[in-house]
Amino acid sequence: MYYIALGAVRRRSGPALLVGLLAALLATAAGCAAWYGLTVSSRSAGTVVTSSPVEERVILVRQAGAGTDDPRGALDDFGATARGLLPVPGAEPVLGAVADASFVYPGAAGASTGLPIAYRDGFCEHARLTGTCPAVANEAAVSSDSATRLKLKPGDTFRVRPATTVNPMTFRVTAVYQPIDPGGPYWSDKLFRAQGSLDPLFTSLDTFRDPGLTRPVHAWALEVPLPLLRGDGGYDLNGLVNHAAPRFAAQQLELVAPTGKLVDRVRAERLAVAGGVAIALGQVAVLAWFAIALAGRFTGRDRRADAGLLKLRGSTARGILRLALSQHLLPLAGGGLAGWVAGFLVAWPLSRGLPVRVELWVALLLSLGLVVVTLGIALLVLLAVDALQQRAPVAALLRRVPSARRDWRSGVVDLALIALAAGAVYQARSGGSGLGVVAPALVALAVGLLLARLLRRLADRVGAVALRAGRVRLGLTAVRVSRQPGTDRVFALVVVAVALLALTLGTFAAGRAERVERAGVELGAARVLTVSAASRTQLLHAVRQADPEGRYAMAVVVDSGGTPPVLAVDSSRLATVATWRPEYGPVTALTTAKPPELLPLITGNRLTVDVTSGRRTTTLLGVILQHEGTGEGVRLEFRGIRRGAQSVSAAVPACAVAPGCRLVGWELFTPGGSDTGAVTIRSLSQQNPPATVVGTAGLGDVTRWRGDFTTPAVHVAAGPGGLTLSAGQAGGTKAAVVDSPLPLPVVLAGKAPGTWFFDDAALGRFGDVATPVRVAAAARVLPVIGADGVLTDLDAARRVAGDSDQGGTLQVWLTGDAPAAVVEAIGLPVLDDRTADGRVAELAAGSSVVTASFGLFAAVLAALLAAGLLAVAAAVDREPQLDHLRALRHQGLPRRTALTTAYAGAGSVALAGLLGGLAAALAARPIADVIAPPFPDGWRVIPPPGALGPAALGIAAAVAVVVLGVTTWLSVRRLNGELS
Repeated sequence: MYYIALGAVRRRSGPALLVGLLAALLATAAGCAAWYGLTVSSRSAGTVVTSSPVEERVILVRQAGAGTDDPRGALDDFGATARGLLPVPGAEPVLGAVADASFVYPGAAGASTGLPIAYRDGFCEHARLTGTCPAVANEAAVSSDSATRLKLKPGDTFRVRPATTVNPMTFRVTAVYQPIDPGGPYWSDKLFRAQGSLDPLFTSLDTFRDPGLTRPVHAWALEVPLPLLRGDGGYDLNGLVNHAAPRFAAQQLELVAPTGKLVDRVRAERLAVAGGVAIALGQVAVLAWFAIALAGRFTGRDRRADAGLLKLRGSTARGILRLALSQHLLPLAGGGLAGWVAGFLVAWPLSRGLPVRVELWVALLLSLGLVVVTLGIALLVLLAVDALQQRAPVAALLRRVPSARRDWRSGVVDLALIALAAGAVYQARSGGSGLGVVAPALVALAVGLLLARLLRRLADRVGAVALRAGRVRLGLTAVRVSRQPGTDRVFALVVVAVALLALTLGTFAAGRAERVERAGVELGAARVLTVSAASRTQLLHAVRQADPEGRYAMAVVVDSGGTPPVLAVDSSRLATVATWRPEYGPVTALTTAKPPELLPLITGNRLTVDVTSGRRTTTLLGVILQHEGTGEGVRLEFRGIRRGAQSVSAAVPACAVAPGCRLVGWELFTPGGSDTGAVTIRSLSQQNPPATVVGTAGLGDVTRWRGDFTTPAVHVAAGPGGLTLSAGQAGGTKAAVVDSPLPLPVVLAGKAPGTWFFDDAALGRFGDVATPVRVAAAARVLPVIGADGVLTDLDAARRVAGDSDQGGTLQVWLTGDAPAAVVEAIGLPVLDDRTADGRVAELAAGSSVVTASFGLFAAVLAALLAAGLLAVAAAVDREPQLDHLRALRHQGLPRRTALTTAYAGAGSVALAGLLGGLAAALAARPIADVIAPPFPDGWRVIPPPGALGPAALGIAAAVAVVVLGVTTWLSVRRLNGELS
């Protein structure tokens, strides 16, 4: 029987090869899924690990030790115990010891502050030392911060009192240290960072021989290797830690394992990647099984006759199926082997690598298993189709003309599939679980089934009308489409394949656009530097000096500690530097208000004030200045002001340093026992060089001065004689310069704070308890701070705040083409350097993104499956069609018309399927709510971009035209030589 089957395959080699091609496409998808999934899941899991806080990657063990003459031996014994209880392969722990102690201030009896004594293996390799590494007992390296605060330098000695004794220990400073990588794993153990006011001093281990250090804490820190945190080869770190925890407790060891949540996130990421690949593979597999079932139905016409003859000769149903099985095995096995190899060859470049070494054999076996399972199901599908066809009587099996009886079962199946699509749409709109993940494909299938029925009826009508009207080409084409068995199912498969390709391209493009948009919203500019500066003023001055024209850089402060959060920007550069979106509101909203005229900067080293005092007692008048380069507040006091008119001078050397100081305001002191008379300031001038800072006219201008926003006791009056300050109670009176628009213009995103009533809006993030603000524009979202917050001008905000420290994260926003010279000229220490492109790359490591390439590849395979099915249908129908056209030729049909009809008959199904697929994609997008893939962390500050743009539709149409067009041309090409 097997020889008979081999002969049957040889006689029908064309259809058998095409079935083998469908099997190869299915096997390629299955084999590629295994290699691709394991490769990208490991990479994505590694990104989860590397992007997590370093503290989550380090396991800590601690134990209270005891005083000993052999601290090295005690520490090694502790490390051996910890390692024996928790054997982590490939990891090297770091040992250390810490003892509580306090620095004894010299000359201050009893005054001390916390300064722990510490030793740690490898300290000198992980710190930048100014001096030499501590080598013997009582030598110490102190941190640069501690050295500054304690006024210590190499060679100095100091005393430290351990917590367990009253006798101090004397240390000699051999080095001042700074951690080389303070954010790295070595320094992640907080035990070796400042626990109170000072960082620990580091010394040699021999120091712990001192009898005063009786209860040091031994510490064991283990950075878990990346492969183990990723779970390569199924490694279960959580299981190991959970198993070891009771044994640590029994040994009275404290185990701190923050890796648990990280490993859980890694496992969830791997499952998400596997789910994404499985969904794409499942869709391709279902389409492939459907295509193979139709191919079995088409090629089964010849096997029907074989089955009829075998039935006449007395063969059993099992024997007939065994013969059919033999005919299916060869093309499926050949296609499966080719697809298994092709899956590996495609997955390698598609995933840009191979699985990790320990998972290579797993990938090989998994790919083979998936190929066997998917092709096994395909074989069962083919046998089921043959079994259904072979149930017919012998007369029906031997009949060459198909039955014209309508099959009510197909209508029931169509209704069931449409109902399934409706349920999937409901689940997709309810959260995307269950069938919701494949709702777009099911909607496309439902549209394809409806269009298939419409196409068949339309072809019937058009064919009859065209033939009666003498339009032979159109009539014959329409009749062939309407009467060829299985055309509607082929059409439906083409519709689904084209729709999947369009939707996959759309979501792929939308995902890329969404990542770019998120990066822009999160950062605000193409490049963002987080810097360290003494004040906002220093930041603003440094950026403006480095880029005076405002083409590349902008100073920014992000204050997320308030409610609402505040984003302060140099608004004059906002339109040039920031990545602005319409959701942020008008980019010029903060620049429309005309700022007040600024007073000249103070550049001399001495100030003179002309005042008239109405007080009987001696008065103290303060002037508040701020250096415009460093932002340092300068408080100057004019002392000894007596009753009457006079001039008083005071030195101000800090303002002689460029660029000078700005006048912030005045403060009139009224201590207890003073009378409450007024003081009038008539002018303020500087010496060296001489200049008038503000004259009587400026001091008498009421628009230039303001009092405190909340204190009712403040009395400020401006008049022809100058600025008059008075107070009604003991304390002080302040008058600030108005050198910024008031109320302060802001752009508000989200709801206004509940404390704002009508136009009485105020914020407490600008130095005063409540600074009045004015909403200049509303925004749906703001960069960096999101959907709730306030945008304001940085220069105006820092002027309102005076010399007070407003806090916040200091940043420099840069354009994408900012020269390196501008960045260097800023001159501030850079704590972090992020780019929008880098953030996009980070987001691209998410599970929904790393599986997108395989989803796109699966969509292309679906289009190839549809083309393969078209080829199978054409190959099976070639001989009957050739006989039909030859008969028409004998009746006088021109050869050109016959060939045109052949091409049009094959191409019309492909073209109709292409147009139907595009229509199905357009319908599925709103019905199934197809949007860009959601981010794993749930970020949704701005609406996602559209998932089906013109570009996606155009590319899908172009690919489908090429694939289906070439298939149609190859299918009909042989008729050109055989049709006489």
